[in-house]
Amino acid sequence: MATIQCGSVRFENIQAVLFDKDGTLANVERYLVALGELRSHLVATSLYPTNAELAQDFADDLLKTFGQTRSAIAPDGLMAVGSRYDNEIAAAAAISSTGVGWIASCNQAQLAFQQAEATLSPKVLQTPPLDGMSVLLSSLKTAGLQIGIVSSDVHPEVAAFVSRYTTDEISWYCGAGEQTLPKTHPDFLQFACDSMAVDPAATLVMGDSAADWVLAAGAASPAAGFVAMTGGWQQPPTIDFRQACIPIEFEGAGPEGAGPKGTASQRRRLTYAVIESLSAVEAFK
Repeated sequence: MATIQCGSVRFENIQAVLFDKDGTLANVERYLVALGELRSHLVATSLYPTNAELAQDFADDLLKTFGQTRSAIAPDGLMAVGSRYDNEIAAAAAISSTGVGWIASCNQAQLAFQQAEATLSPKVLQTPPLDGMSVLLSSLKTAGLQIGIVSSDVHPEVAAFVSRYTTDEISWYCGAGEQTLPKTHPDFLQFACDSMAVDPAATLVMGDSAADWVLAAGAASPAAGFVAMTGGWQQPPTIDFRQACIPIEFEGAGPEGAGPKGTASQRRRLTYAVIESLSAVEAFK
């Protein structure tokens, strides 16, 4: 067991830390801006190959759906939080709204996404660790903690990140896949903790979005606490700490203050902290 200090908030008796990847450990915004722009361009030009004006209008609208501009990503938007599949379905829905059949729309979106990813490959070289990651992982490992990564990115990209930018610190990792529960599923935290042979009640979740908060707070067996990392984006994410799948009694230090209390039978206490840099986290045996 270890103690983790995040500013004025202390988490004690911790066995493991479960991290999100993009925006929490990985500096991903520049890559996602380029990816979203290329996806929208390829979809639009496939729809309107001879009409540049209509293609540009459609591409601009699709970028808004993705939650981005040509220079920045909304940290709570579809590109930042959603899986590749989520984004692909959103693109297919936009295509179908022009009168294209659903199956053809799905195929068209899938082809454009494949082309965009191939053009920008490899992602791992364009999404380096955020400052302080290596030092933090090493200190957590030294403190005897298990370290996991769970991401809405596809599993091969999570594996590539772990292989390139970490050594032996990571105990377990999991990316999105057809046979994998989404990390917001109430049973996902238990699955992750079983995989690391740790107790959810002794596991700290660290992420940058409401999806990570729901992973920690809305689980069937909630985590020991949650750390919101806000420094991975140009526009710092704002997490509504009242968002969870179940009523919870909150305590913590963050911009939202205390949230609502549930009924006596439903009440669960979850501590949270907000940090702007990974270097703000300290671990002690």
